[in-house]
Amino acid sequence: MPTVSAHVALTLAQHIDAVFGVMGNGNAYFLDALEKQTDAVFTAVRHEQGAVVAADAHFRASGRIAAGTSTYGAGFTNTLTALAEAVQAHVPLVLVVGDEPTSGPRPWDVDQIALASAVGARTYTVGRADAAATTVIAIEHALTYRVPVVLAIPYDVAALEAGEVPPAPSPRIPAPLAPRGEYAEGMLNEIAQALRAATRPFLLAGRGAWLADAGSALGELAALTGALTASSALGRGVFPDTQYDLGVTGGFGADGAMELIRSADVAVVFGASLNQFTMRFGELFAPGTRVFQIDIAPTATHPHVGGFVRADARVAAEQLVKRLRDRDPSTSSGTHSNDGSVRWIAEPVEAPWRETVDVAAARTYAHGDELAADGRLDPRSAARRIAELLPQDRVVVSDGGHFIGWANMYWPVAAPDRMMMVGTAFQSIGQGWPSVVGAALARRDSTIVLTSGDGGGLMAISDLESAVRAAAGRGIAVIWNDAAYGAEVNLYGLKGLAEGPMRIPEVDFAAFGAAVGAEGVVVRTLADLDRLGEWAREDAASRRFLLLDLRISGDVIAPYQQEIIRVNS
Repeated sequence: MPTVSAHVALTLAQHIDAVFGVMGNGNAYFLDALEKQTDAVFTAVRHEQGAVVAADAHFRASGRIAAGTSTYGAGFTNTLTALAEAVQAHVPLVLVVGDEPTSGPRPWDVDQIALASAVGARTYTVGRADAAATTVIAIEHALTYRVPVVLAIPYDVAALEAGEVPPAPSPRIPAPLAPRGEYAEGMLNEIAQALRAATRPFLLAGRGAWLADAGSALGELAALTGALTASSALGRGVFPDTQYDLGVTGGFGADGAMELIRSADVAVVFGASLNQFTMRFGELFAPGTRVFQIDIAPTATHPHVGGFVRADARVAAEQLVKRLRDRDPSTSSGTHSNDGSVRWIAEPVEAPWRETVDVAAARTYAHGDELAADGRLDPRSAARRIAELLPQDRVVVSDGGHFIGWANMYWPVAAPDRMMMVGTAFQSIGQGWPSVVGAALARRDSTIVLTSGDGGGLMAISDLESAVRAAAGRGIAVIWNDAAYGAEVNLYGLKGLAEGPMRIPEVDFAAFGAAVGAEGVVVRTLADLDRLGEWAREDAASRRFLLLDLRISGDVIAPYQQEIIRVNS
């Protein structure tokens, strides 16, 4: 007879095909049922934080919700930092955990509901009679609100017989949020008029635009208005036409590109939260720029926004395209589509702004030297060389730390689901290795590239083995090894604070990798990176996970860090 845990596993597996975790007393029966009675794939990690990180990365790489699992007590508390990151980043996932028995807490139990609530995650606790229904409700909550949820199985309930698994309805997902009311309609009219009258229009898109599948509509809007485009760090690649795209905004952006954005007279933002980094601490736009924002947030998310519409990015972009076509036929020519309707195509009298500037030159970054003044590798030249050698079909996963600028600046990706930064929403490090696990399962035909620092790499070292096992011959890790917590040295060492706690004895990550089956390469010169090119040409079935231990200079400060230093000085 199926148990309560089997009800949870069988129902979960109807909607989720990837589960990551660490087995323990509290989830043993759940994992037994998952392995024996479902087609869901369970991937073991070595630290409970990695269970949530892998599920988080899986969603970011594929758009498909995944699950993590851990035991109760210490197993659950180990997940909290990653759970907080998923809450802050609006990533839906389900964390299946054991919990205290219904008879009350034991000496080693903690108030898991309160702890989950403290980081913003809701808990659903299953019972003997409602395990299947509660599981569906939990999945529905995660998908509806784009947040992680905790699904708890009390210890004394887990193995109880619960009868046949009842049929459970599919989770209900809300329709895309359309603009509502006269104010929203009027504001869309105002945005359309502003774009029509603009001489230097600019469109900015974030991860929300990607989640809304707005790329095609935004590309059409950019072509119709002659706008330059750019994206936030988490929205890179959302615009289909790269010819007029300035890349990433904020501290990861090229100086020339940021100068062009600052000269825009009208800017429309789709699905980007406009955080301090995207906005260059308030200096992305000039004081005279008219800034409009379209987002599913309740209100505008930055004081520089002069007009706001709460709506799904794709729906709003499509409505703007329609307005621009339908209301300005005097500057357009009509062509008949297959259904007989007239489609208006803008024909500006003068060349659009974007055709009068050198976009390619504007988005160029500094080349750097082979070696910095201290004799160690210049991270800029290393990043540029790595970009030349990496396979095109790559998914980049990033840990947190000073080094995050290099991949975001020098390693372009094809779409937002190919560049994920797990940890940045909560300003945490140490989530890189398990991110590889989730991305590798989500994108089984792509090369998975981890970019991490030595601080974060050591913090998450328990899941180095997990990453090597999951990505095998199609995984690469680039460790920016400056023997320090670089961000802290830059922010506080320069202020004269004691640097001892900020320094790390230089670690041989290549040897770490070799110990768990990877090929480790210490990189001290650009010539040492030739091994990456050879690896990329080899058959994936015969090669090993490649770990590049870059001995870089800590004296070369990433531009985004220079901005932070300036703001904090």
